[in-house]
Amino acid sequence: MAAIGVHLGATCACAAVYKDGRADVVANDAGDRVTPAVVAFAENEEVVGLAAKQSRIRNISNTVVKVKQILGRSSGDPQAEKYIKESKCSVVEKNGKLQYEIDNKLISPEDVAKLIFSKMKETAQSALGSDVNDVVITVPFDFGENQKNALGEAAAAAGFNVMRLIHEPSAALLAYGIGQDSPTGKSNVLVYKLGGTSLSITVIEVNSGIYRVLATDTDDGIGGVCFTEALAQHLGISLYSLLMELVEEKANPMLEFLCGGSARIPKLQQLIKDIFPNVELLSSIPPDEVIPIGAAIEAGILLGKENPSLEEEALFIECSAKDILLKGVDETGADKFTVLFPSGTPLPARRQHTLHAPGNTSSVCLELYESLGKSPMNKENKFAQIVLQDLDKKEAGLHDILTVLTMKRDGSLHVTCTDQDTGKCEVITVEVAS
Repeated sequence: MAAIGVHLGATCACAAVYKDGRADVVANDAGDRVTPAVVAFAENEEVVGLAAKQSRIRNISNTVVKVKQILGRSSGDPQAEKYIKESKCSVVEKNGKLQYEIDNKLISPEDVAKLIFSKMKETAQSALGSDVNDVVITVPFDFGENQKNALGEAAAAAGFNVMRLIHEPSAALLAYGIGQDSPTGKSNVLVYKLGGTSLSITVIEVNSGIYRVLATDTDDGIGGVCFTEALAQHLGISLYSLLMELVEEKANPMLEFLCGGSARIPKLQQLIKDIFPNVELLSSIPPDEVIPIGAAIEAGILLGKENPSLEEEALFIECSAKDILLKGVDETGADKFTVLFPSGTPLPARRQHTLHAPGNTSSVCLELYESLGKSPMNKENKFAQIVLQDLDKKEAGLHDILTVLTMKRDGSLHVTCTDQDTGKCEVITVEVAS
């Protein structure tokens, strides 16, 4: 019985295999345990990995890097726009979808990811000596449903049988067996992931073998790439200060984990030890191998279950990745944002809120925003609105608008707004709200 775990990061990919009761990362054909997530397109071939990375300077306009950052995103998405601006490959919108334009051909991000997954499958199967296709794929906690679907479809197109997508922080805990060997008791653990392009910090409650995300924070401006650039400009001290601020915002953990290739930096490991001197820092597994090993362990768990879908209910609790806020006004007329679903809210969940609007208006617009809580609200944060019209104006008093929001496990949001005086009602459903 064997299975595969794959972690596709922004800059690198890594595969681990589960066999004979243990999980191990396997080396590719170049002997490396981590493969650059780089794809180069030539006239009649596609090159994946180290060779593509090494030839990039000579073939830069035809070499795709960091494809994970654009998977499942559409034009207008701030992350996508940032990616398009920085990409050396031309990215265009065709039929409502973003695609690379290379040598007058259109190539989708999913097709690029498919080539990387094919490389991972080839690497794993070579190590196992068999055509094993069962796999668990890891995803960032803040990935929306569209991004998850795009990642899963790319893996399936590469020939994988995708048994499950699991969050990267959960995979890190599985790699160390947290909550599995001794499933009783409750504790908080901190998972610190520093990859090539971002820093993520997640606090997870482990209670009787069940993982629940309590808080998470991601900074896309900190990663191995920016460390290289900043250190070259002697700005390392300011980055370390920012790391300290991010970590200190989190709840006091009982255990800490390091994952992500850039977490290998000894200076950073010492920094975290200094911030939490009385907390055990687990780093016996190489940080860039922790997540795929956890995915392979989960794949092994699923292979032993007659009905794998039941295991998800027992082990992982889906949570909202971002704060969901409702915009209103205070007594002075200034904008006021009320957090209805804090990030980390276990799903499904239901909330109701009464919004008060001036009585002298005949319509009320309710706006919904999402945020990671790090910056002021702006129009880019708004993801939906609902309008109640033809309300009876009041000479005095306020309109009382009852808003009921239900968020499902997949992140979709159902919103009902009702005017308490007239009973007029409007309903919307947002497919992926968080």
